[in-house]
Amino acid sequence: MFRPAVRIFSLAVSLTFMAGLTLLVYVLVSIHRPGPLENDVTVVLDRGMGLNPISDLLEQQGVIASALDFGFWVRTAGEPGALKAGEYLFPTRVSGADVARMLAQGDTLKRKLTISEGLDVAAVWVLLADAEGLTGDLEAIAEGTLLPETYIYERGDTRADLVARMTVAMTQVSAELWAARDPEHPLASVAEALVLASIVEKETGLASERALIAGVFLNRLERGMRLQSDPTVAYGLGLMGEFEGPLTRADLEVDHPFNTYLIRGLPPGPIANPGRAAIEAVLHPETTEFLYFVADGEGGHAFAATLDDHNRNVARYRQQ
Repeated sequence: MFRPAVRIFSLAVSLTFMAGLTLLVYVLVSIHRPGPLENDVTVVLDRGMGLNPISDLLEQQGVIASALDFGFWVRTAGEPGALKAGEYLFPTRVSGADVARMLAQGDTLKRKLTISEGLDVAAVWVLLADAEGLTGDLEAIAEGTLLPETYIYERGDTRADLVARMTVAMTQVSAELWAARDPEHPLASVAEALVLASIVEKETGLASERALIAGVFLNRLERGMRLQSDPTVAYGLGLMGEFEGPLTRADLEVDHPFNTYLIRGLPPGPIANPGRAAIEAVLHPETTEFLYFVADGEGGHAFAATLDDHNRNVARYRQQ
């Protein structure tokens, strides 16, 4: 008398199993096929968002075709709590399975901020202030303490943390290069090397000239000659709020600590953030008798060992 009931129960179980299997196969096919995105899109998932809000947001943004299918797949194939918050860049036609993988692995969008060689801290400050995704305020930054480089960050990172990374990078690189400096190098410290490297950085953009110009300045320092570097004058006037450029003869007579036409030796600090190559040039200068250089009108400089030769180079440049 129980056989019909058993058969009905067995049939119900079979039907339920088949329905579940059919649903699983459908979701499996659906979740792995190319998604609906027609263009790359960036989506920010806030901390604390659960699977359902995440699925709904992804569907609203057109990343996935069905929030229900996506949620079912994540619950079946993975751990919903493992989805990580952050900013994600989803590529065109990304599948739901790949979306789930990206969220589980925390494959967030990596942003870049490039600090070019020779930028002063005022210019770096502007870049940091304008960098999309960075948070928090900035405190005072010492000139010459940030290593020019391309830095990777994520949305939500703080400006202070990024500055700290730049500072640590400069400390490590300058210490490494200082330890490998030429024997009997005349500079007394890493700090002095950074000051001179910042001047070299501002004087030329040619890699082939850095060691030459570093050698000229070191020759002048050893002979007790003033450096007479225009970029130092411009920097000092800028700190005073009195530089509008270009430099005039009157500017060269303004008394301030960075005016290397008036002071002897190095200025009191860097005038920019020097790159690795400029620091290397200062610590491995080219040995010459040159004491002077002037622009050659073709993007480089003409070098001279005597004042007479220098004056001829200056006259030639003015004729051009």
